[in-house]
Amino acid sequence: MTGQVLLLRGIDVGGHGKLPMAALRGLLDDLGAGGAQTHLQSGNAVCPQPVDAATLADQIDAAHGFRPTIMAIDDWPARAATPPLPTDVPKALHGFFHGGPPLDTAPMLAHLSSSERVHAAQGVLWLHTPEGLGRSRIATRLERLAGHPVTARNWNTVAAISGMVAALQTP
Repeated sequence: MTGQVLLLRGIDVGGHGKLPMAALRGLLDDLGAGGAQTHLQSGNAVCPQPVDAATLADQIDAAHGFRPTIMAIDDWPARAATPPLPTDVPKALHGFFHGGPPLDTAPMLAHLSSSERVHAAQGVLWLHTPEGLGRSRIATRLERLAGHPVTARNWNTVAAISGMVAALQTP
């Protein structure tokens, strides 16, 4: 893949963690990202040139007073490949992105409701929540069960970011 996907955790549209996407694009340009694009106000960026996530977090902290967790993903197409779970209701499917190997789902099964399903892949855990993420018994426990930081995006957002990444490949 050419470029890099950045998923910022802790970005909000108001209050603590407010980071306008124009400001994020400016910081990314300052770091040499080469015309980064953002999606939504929730901290999703696609950079033609990779940047150092720790340096970006430092700059956000200095300019905006908070330090988000930033997941830099260089293998987005592999991680975001269509999971073996239903995508027909995009808001019911969530990718919990992380930096490790496929997670062991066995300890998670006890926390799933009867309608939820989970699938682990390299760098992402897919969670299907037909009753909604807010009603999921596992969603709030997932990071603890994973044992390291995760950040979630619904299928609509994953697909939009994938389209942005694909556009980088197009001359």
